[in-house]
Amino acid sequence: MEVKMITLYHAPFSRSSAIVAAVEEMDLLDRVQIRIVDIRRQDGSGGRDPANPHPDGKVPALDHDGQIVTERPAILSYLSEVFPDAPAIAAPGSAERGAFLTWLAWYGDVMEPVLMVHAAKVDGPIFQAGFRGVEEMNARIADTLSDGRPYLLKQGFTVADLLVVSPYTYFPDEVPEIPAFRDWVARVTARASMQNVVARDTQARAA
Repeated sequence: MEVKMITLYHAPFSRSSAIVAAVEEMDLLDRVQIRIVDIRRQDGSGGRDPANPHPDGKVPALDHDGQIVTERPAILSYLSEVFPDAPAIAAPGSAERGAFLTWLAWYGDVMEPVLMVHAAKVDGPIFQAGFRGVEEMNARIADTLSDGRPYLLKQGFTVADLLVVSPYTYFPDEVPEIPAFRDWVARVTARASMQNVVARDTQARAA
């Protein structure tokens, strides 16, 4: 795939922050332009930015020479295909490509719905049958880490770790009292890319 102009639309301290960190981990900061846009925040501040191509006015959105990709799992999967030699991914055709894509999809298809329902304090038998709850969600991660591996994939750290850990960076009280789980969260959030995106987001918000 020909690599043309790529722009990532990002709002500081939002869901797109993890994707900016992922771009750094993939060593793509010189290939992907980060463009700051406004979004409507939960507190009512901000608003839809006409410069943002996301059809819902949200972030992140990726523009690859006019082709728009939205939603965090899709963006990470897409970038890993455009840049198959990038670090911090399981490349197409590699042994853990399936596990890598599974974690990306599981985050969007299971983890986010479970967390949203939990935060809204609503529940029901249909939801429980389809998604289960926070305990089961955390158990899926804890079971993966129970063999002593430091990250979700056997090969080591990938941007899937950044995506799956992201809710716990905003809600640290939700991290379960499981040593391997807590160590994983601490290990991922201590990475330079995570610290750097906080610093850049702070600077962008102050501008």
